[in-house]
Amino acid sequence: MLRIEYFYWLLAAFLLYAGWRNLAERRYSHAAFWSLLAGLFASGAFVLEAAKSGNPLPSQVAGAAVILLALLAPRMRREHMAEAPEAERRASALRLGHRLFVPALLIPLLTVLVVAFGAKVSIGSAPLFGEGSLTLMGLALACLASAIAAIAITRAQPIMAAVEGRRLLDTVGWAALLPLMLAALGGVFASSGVGEAVASLVSAVIPADSVIACVLAYGMGMVVFTIIMGNAFAAFPVITAGIGLPLLIQRHGADPAILGAIGMVTGYCGTLMTPMAANFNLVPVALLELDDPNAVIRAQLPTAIPLLLANLVFMYWLAFR
Repeated sequence: MLRIEYFYWLLAAFLLYAGWRNLAERRYSHAAFWSLLAGLFASGAFVLEAAKSGNPLPSQVAGAAVILLALLAPRMRREHMAEAPEAERRASALRLGHRLFVPALLIPLLTVLVVAFGAKVSIGSAPLFGEGSLTLMGLALACLASAIAAIAITRAQPIMAAVEGRRLLDTVGWAALLPLMLAALGGVFASSGVGEAVASLVSAVIPADSVIACVLAYGMGMVVFTIIMGNAFAAFPVITAGIGLPLLIQRHGADPAILGAIGMVTGYCGTLMTPMAANFNLVPVALLELDDPNAVIRAQLPTAIPLLLANLVFMYWLAFR
């Protein structure tokens, strides 16, 4: 039986490898950052079980580690990481051709297959996938299969998956952790009652009996909160708890699955518009050494605005059928 913990342990091993490589290169802040993160992933199940049994110490240690990550992040300088010469990379690309896209396409394909059929797959009488999110397990399994496919297609040494993964990780730096942190922050906001405060405010401002008004409030709320927070993962639990659930689902009978799916994509429109989404909109500017710090956002606006309008129309049209 596959459990999500197995994939977390594999990820922890990779992060520990990144920490060890940085330590060998005397990049001590990077080494400490990735090693601490490895420890958090490796000990997640233990911390959760301890919290359920009433022992707060492991959770407090994990919280202290998160604070240390925040303190280490500003010390992580982005430096050029050595890679193969350009001529060698061009020759490899010409040799491999469109086969280079196979590993990337495997990730969404296998993830969707696991989500759709994973619950029905079993070995003997035991299900193949254990308890937990099928989406996360599907994504983790798809990434592992993609790495194996990349090694097979390029005929590279297996260690190159870790070597190149570490190079990409250090190139992106601490910003690679932003989606995870912002998603957790969204959960904290929802648990602390921010969603209820949003619901009260919205109900006092808009005509709650109007479906169109509620759809606009939900969609624009997702965009605005995403622009502020930098990630739709943080906006989704707050805006859905404050507007989507009480007004659109409970009062007007919207389909939860359709509303949630389109609502999340609507939030991504805000991701395209904000410098707070540093790993998407600021890191590429730094890597490409662009003069305009908002160059990526300017390029994305002509896509973000029509996509936002289309999502609002589809939300109203599909979620209430």
